[in-house]
Amino acid sequence: MSRFKEVPAKTDFPSLEEEVLSFWDQHRVFEKSLEQREGAERYVFYDGPPFATGLPHYGHLLAGTIKDIVPRYWTMQGKYVERRFGWDCHGLPVENEAAKDLKEKEGLDLSGKYEIEAYGVDRFNEYCRSIVQKYTAEWEVVVRRMGRWVDFRNHYRTMDRDFMESIWWVFKQLWEKDLVYEGYRVMPFSWKLSTPLSNFEANMNYQMVQDPAITVRFQLEDSPNTWILAWTTTPWTLPSNLGLAVGPDMDYVTVEDGEDRYILAEARLEHYRSHLKKELRVVATCKGSDLLGRAYCPLFPYFKTLVDQGAFRVLSSSDVSTEDGTGIVHMAPAYGEVDFQVCQDHQIPLVDPVDMEGRFTDEVVDFAGQHVKDADRHIIRTLKESGSLLHHGTIEHSYPFCWRSNTPLIYKAISTWFVKVEQLKDRLMANNDQIHWVPESIGSNRFGNWLANARDWNISRNRYWGTPIPLWRSDDGDLIALGSVAELEEATGEAVPDLHSHFIDGFEIVRNGKKYRRIPEVFDCWFESGSMPYAQNHYPFENKEVFEANFPADFIAEGLDQTRGWFYTLTVLSTALFDKPAFKNVIVNGLILAEDGQKMSKQKKNYPDPMEVIHQYGADCLRSYLIDSPVVRAEPLRFQEKGIVQIFRKVVSPFWNAYSFFVTYANLDDYQPQPSLTDSRNDLDRWIISKFQTLVSNVTQHMEGSYLYNVIPELEEFVDLMTNWYIRRSRRRFWRADNDRDKQDAYNTLYYVLTEFSKVMAPCLPFTCEAIYQNLVRRVDKEAPLSVHLCDYPRVQASLVRSNLESDMQLARTIVNIGRSLRAKHDLKVRQPLRAMSVVVPSDQREAVKRLAEVVEEELNIKGVEVLEDETELVTYSARPNLKVLGPRLGKALRDVGAGVRALSHKQLAAFLRDNRIVVAGHELSGDDLLIDRQEREETVVLSENDVVVALDTHLTPELLLEGDARELVNRIQNARKEAGYRVEDRIMLEIAGEWTTELLRVHGDEIARETLSVSMDQGFDPDATHTWNVNGKDVTVRMRRA
Repeated sequence: MSRFKEVPAKTDFPSLEEEVLSFWDQHRVFEKSLEQREGAERYVFYDGPPFATGLPHYGHLLAGTIKDIVPRYWTMQGKYVERRFGWDCHGLPVENEAAKDLKEKEGLDLSGKYEIEAYGVDRFNEYCRSIVQKYTAEWEVVVRRMGRWVDFRNHYRTMDRDFMESIWWVFKQLWEKDLVYEGYRVMPFSWKLSTPLSNFEANMNYQMVQDPAITVRFQLEDSPNTWILAWTTTPWTLPSNLGLAVGPDMDYVTVEDGEDRYILAEARLEHYRSHLKKELRVVATCKGSDLLGRAYCPLFPYFKTLVDQGAFRVLSSSDVSTEDGTGIVHMAPAYGEVDFQVCQDHQIPLVDPVDMEGRFTDEVVDFAGQHVKDADRHIIRTLKESGSLLHHGTIEHSYPFCWRSNTPLIYKAISTWFVKVEQLKDRLMANNDQIHWVPESIGSNRFGNWLANARDWNISRNRYWGTPIPLWRSDDGDLIALGSVAELEEATGEAVPDLHSHFIDGFEIVRNGKKYRRIPEVFDCWFESGSMPYAQNHYPFENKEVFEANFPADFIAEGLDQTRGWFYTLTVLSTALFDKPAFKNVIVNGLILAEDGQKMSKQKKNYPDPMEVIHQYGADCLRSYLIDSPVVRAEPLRFQEKGIVQIFRKVVSPFWNAYSFFVTYANLDDYQPQPSLTDSRNDLDRWIISKFQTLVSNVTQHMEGSYLYNVIPELEEFVDLMTNWYIRRSRRRFWRADNDRDKQDAYNTLYYVLTEFSKVMAPCLPFTCEAIYQNLVRRVDKEAPLSVHLCDYPRVQASLVRSNLESDMQLARTIVNIGRSLRAKHDLKVRQPLRAMSVVVPSDQREAVKRLAEVVEEELNIKGVEVLEDETELVTYSARPNLKVLGPRLGKALRDVGAGVRALSHKQLAAFLRDNRIVVAGHELSGDDLLIDRQEREETVVLSENDVVVALDTHLTPELLLEGDARELVNRIQNARKEAGYRVEDRIMLEIAGEWTTELLRVHGDEIARETLSVSMDQGFDPDATHTWNVNGKDVTVRMRRA
C-alpha cells in the first residue's frame, strides 16, 4: 500500500471541502482547538451581532472570513480565543419583519404605531420573539460552509433577560454620572416607524432625490404692496410657519417689480432677475437688523392667534446664508433645528400639527389626514391660487432616508432621551488614538472627524420590541432609574421573569407617597449592540473578574458603515463607563458591489448566489479572493467570478499541484518522512528553506498588524517560488533512478516546505491545508496533532535563514526573467538552445552570477554565460546634443558643440557614461546634456532592468537548431503521454518517422529515450496512439504505446 494516499488527477475542491467539514464535525476539531488552549493567555474577540431576520450576503461572508482568519491564527499562536456568535434580536428590523409576516399570513395592517397598539403590544412583542431567529438555520449552514469556526450553541442574544439586565446596568451608570437627560429637540424622524432616530443613523442612508423648490411671497402688514421672499424645499412645513429669519449683518434690497415690491438679500438679486421683471429697480437697501420685528401676514390661518405671542415677525439668525434661496429663511420651529432654536430664543411657542405617522392633524383643516410629502403638491397649488407663490421649480439633492424602512426622513421636534456625547468628546478622541485601525486613515480621518463633530446621542425609540428604558416617572416629574432585575423586584415586590415592556409596564413603584410608572420608550438597538462587551458576559452580575481582566477586546472587524454605527456606540459607552476604548485593533472592510459597480440587488439579480459560488469554486477560493481584494482596505470591490478563478490559478491550484507532485514521486520511491529536517548540501534546498523562514516572518508580521491584505500576496509569491523555481529546477533530482543523498535531501526539503506551508496558510485556506495535512502528516504519524488547526503556528528558525543565498538566487531569477523577456520579444523559444549569453551587473554581484551560471544556463537553455564589466562590448553608442538643455545655455556655441557631440566615438561615449562628464569644443558637458542612443550589435539582442543588463547571442548553428528540434519533440511526446493517461513512471515503446529524423535520432536519440522513458524505439508494434506533428516547420510522425 502507498505510504501517502494518491491525489486524483482532477480534484473536486467543493466536494473535498465537504469531506473536511465532516471530519471537523466528527472529531469536534473546533471544540478541541478551544479545549487545547484553556488556561492560556486570552486573545479577546468581539463579534458584532447581525439581525437574523435576513439571509447572509457577501458583506457578511467577507466580515465572517476576516473574523475566522484572525482567531484561527491567534489560536495557532497559543492563545485562547473565544468565538461566540451573537444575534441582534430587537429593534425596527424585527418589527418590520413581524408586521410584514402578519400581513402575509393574517392580512393585518400593522404598518403604523396606532395599529400596533390596537393589535396589542403584548401580542406584537411575542410575535417578534417568535420570528426573531427565522433564518438562524440558514445562517449556520452558510457560516459553516464558509469554514468559519464560531460557537453557535453558546451564542448571546440581545433579547435574553441577562443581556437586557446588563444594558440596564450600563444605563444606570450613565445616569449616575449625569450623562443622561431628556430633551425636546428637533430630531431626524422616521414617520414610517413613528420614532426619532439618532443623528448618526440619519447619516447612514443618504440618497439623491428631487424635491420641489419654491419661492413664496410673505406680505408685510404695514406695506400691502411689499413682500418678503423666502425659499424652501419643504412646502409641507409652510402651514406651521411662525417667523422669517434674516442675517442681521447681511445686506438686503427692496426692488420694484411693477406695482409690487420685494425684499431679498442683495447677493441673491441676480439669481432672481429671471423670476422677476428684467427692468428691476432697487428702491431701498438696508441691513438685516433694520428688518427685525417687522410683521407680516400669515400664509395660512391655522395659528394666526399666535401673533400676540410674537409670531409672524422678522427674526434674527446667524445661520442665514446667501448660498441659495433668497437670504431669508422661513421658520417652522417644530421641523428644523435652526428654526426651533431661533423661535425659542424669541419666546415664540412651538406648533406641531404633524402626527407620529407623518400626517397632518385636524389643526390643519385643509390638509388634515394627508401625509406631509403627499401634501406638498396640494400646498403649492393653494399658494398659487392665493397669489403667494412667486416661483416653483425642482431641486436634486442628497437627502437622508430611514436606514431600516428606506423612506425619506423628516425633522420633527419630539421629547427624547440623550446621552451627553458632546461632553465626552475630548476623551472619545483620546481613546480613539489608542486604537490600531486598518486602514489607519479610517481612524484618523473618517472616524476621528465623526468624533470631533459628535452630537449628543438620542438613545430612545418610540417603539415596542426592545429593551425598555429603566426609568419610572411620577406625576410631578420625579424620576427613578433602575439598574438590575433585583432592584426592580425590590421596588415593585413583583417577580420579573422577563424585562420586555409588556411584562414590566404594569409595575408601579410607590415611594414617598408617590406612584411612579415606566416611561414608554425603549432603547435604540445601537445602544444594545454597543453594550455587547458587558451584556454578553452578563456583567457585572456574572463573570466580573474575567471581563475586567480581558477588556478592551484585542480585535473586532466590521464594515465601513459601522464607523457611524457599532464602532461608534462601542467607543461612546466604553469611554463613558471606563474611559477606555472598547477594542485595541479593528479591521474595516469596504462595500462589495455587483460587477457593474451598482449595489447588489435581489430584484436586479446582478450578482451570483453566494452558496452557488461556494459549490462551484469552493470556500477557500472565495475566502482568498475576498481578503486579497481592495475591500479589506475599506475600499469598494466589484465582485467578479473571474477574480475567484484567478486566485485558484495563482494560489490554490499550484499549491495543490506541488502537493500532488510530491505524493506521486514519494510513493514511487517509498519515501519515509524524517522526524526533523536534515541539513541539505544543495543550494536549492537551502534557498527554499530560507525563503520559507522569510515567509513565516513576513506573514507573522502582517497578521499581528492585522494587515490581512498583505498575506495572500506573500502566499502567492511563495507558491510561485516553490512551484516555478524550486520544484521545476529539482524535477531531475526526483526523476533520477538512484535513491542517493541528494534525492533524499530533495524529498526532505519538499516535505518540510509543504507540511509547514500548510500550517502557514491554514487560517486563510482551512480546507485545502487540512486535506494536505491529513495525507502528508496524519497518515504517516498518528501521534501528530489531529488537525492542522491544532498545530502551533510555524516560527522562524534563525539557523535556517541564509540571506546571502536568497539575494544571490533573486539575482539569478532576475537575470532569467530578463532573458525570458528577450526570448519572447525576439520570438526565440526557450526550447531552442542558444550559444552564449552576456551579463552586466554591479561589481559586488559578479561573483554571485559566476556561482549561479549553471542555474541561469539551464533555465534559459544557454550553452555559456559570460560576465562583463560594462555593456560597451554589447552595443554601439552614438550621441546627439540635448537641444532643450544646451540651447539656452550655449547660444551660438551650440553649433560647434553639437557637431562635436555627433562626432564622439563609441569609446569616448563609454567613458562619458562611466564618468558623467566630457569636454566638447571647449565646453564641459554632463548629465542630461547628451542624448545617448544604443545600437545592438549584429546577432545580439540586449535588455536591461535597473542595473542588470542581459544580452543573448542569437546566431543559430545547425547543431543548435537540431538540438532545439529534439527538445521540441520531447515536449510533444510528454504531452501525448499525459493525454494518453500514462503514469509518470510508465515506460513506453516509441517509433519516430520523418525524412529529417535520421540525423536527429543519431545525435539525440538517447536523450529523447531518456526524457520520455522509452525502452524501445523500434518498429513493429501496435501503437496506443499515432500523432503527426509539425516541429519547427518539419513534419514528424510518432507512434507510441505503453511498454
